[in-house]
Amino acid sequence: MLQQCYMKKLVGLPFLAVFFTMACNNADHTSGDSGSTADSAWTARKKAFRQMLDEKETSLYVLKNKSQARAELTNYGARLVSLLVPDKNGTLVDVVLGHDSLAGYAKPGEPYFGCTIGRFGNRIGDAKFSLDGKQYTLDANDGANSLHGGRQGFHTKVWEAVQKDSQSITFSYLSKDGDAGYPGNVNVKVTYTLTDDNALQIDYEATTDAATVVNLTNHAYFNLNGAGSGTINNHELMIDADNITPVNTTLIPTGKLMKVEGTPFDFRQPAAIGSRIDTTNEQVRNGKGYDHNFVLNATNGSVKKVCTVKGDVSGITMEVLTDQPGLQFYGGNFLNGSEVGKGGKPYTYRSAFCLEAQHFPDSPNQPSFPSTVLKPGQTYRQQTIYKFL
Repeated sequence: MLQQCYMKKLVGLPFLAVFFTMACNNADHTSGDSGSTADSAWTARKKAFRQMLDEKETSLYVLKNKSQARAELTNYGARLVSLLVPDKNGTLVDVVLGHDSLAGYAKPGEPYFGCTIGRFGNRIGDAKFSLDGKQYTLDANDGANSLHGGRQGFHTKVWEAVQKDSQSITFSYLSKDGDAGYPGNVNVKVTYTLTDDNALQIDYEATTDAATVVNLTNHAYFNLNGAGSGTINNHELMIDADNITPVNTTLIPTGKLMKVEGTPFDFRQPAAIGSRIDTTNEQVRNGKGYDHNFVLNATNGSVKKVCTVKGDVSGITMEVLTDQPGLQFYGGNFLNGSEVGKGGKPYTYRSAFCLEAQHFPDSPNQPSFPSTVLKPGQTYRQQTIYKFL
């Protein structure tokens, strides 16, 4: 039943806070010739992201809207580098974790900050699946499982970039047959648009020349009080989901659904993220906190609001809208301070959260889950919006 419900989707602060506030009005991706302090800072920042990888050049791009919100992105991993939105006092706050240079993103073990995940977001059990009678073996990079497309997933690729205007940019990538073990040549496009009402809209599209599986998402780490500002446990969270897909100790779904009612996973009414995290609940133990797929209530392939988060200090509220059946909520359980980010700030335990709109983990091995199979002649489409109030 779940599978039938969603099959139609396959057819159908630093560098630096001072710089960002100065630059919002007069610096864009082509600036650098006016001699202003803002332009000089932007030129230096772009230089920190310029490198040749796999015979392709990486760069940094900026989107800005009439409300003076600002997003920076790089074509390395088609990723979100920074996102500045106004807090309750009108001060711009960078609400996503990341690095001040490409080097931070390109190092081994980097935790997927802001990147586009593919071919398959989340985990595939035992790093293998069968399709049309043939078994495919993937890169096992998470114990015995494959996570986020493997070590050489989309987050490590240099994408082609076309910036249409000051508010929109499209990244494209050809994932060749056999890439990380997946079949088919898959053409992927990801378009980021920063709207005038302070929403970052992400549109995904993919086609293939052979049957394959596709599950794309974005892996931004959010802290609505500001990147590197400390715990997110006091953020207030609401998720419109009656169920989660419970997992085993390796975080692979059991194939069943679990009601959230009466558990620490019940965010149907707003609650502080950390209010029920210190518990003996088996699922919390398995995830070392929250690292679970929430089964969203009745998206039915149409874009709707599914989640709200509010920063306890900044007063920034973020709404998540999507057409996907699942939302992976990760509470930063594996951050430990060893990752040093923007402005030299360490990213400590549970100092960020991820809300990854996607299909369910391990779907290729779970017949009851919504299908992630993409066939020739079909077009995969997905839309997720992070809106800031």
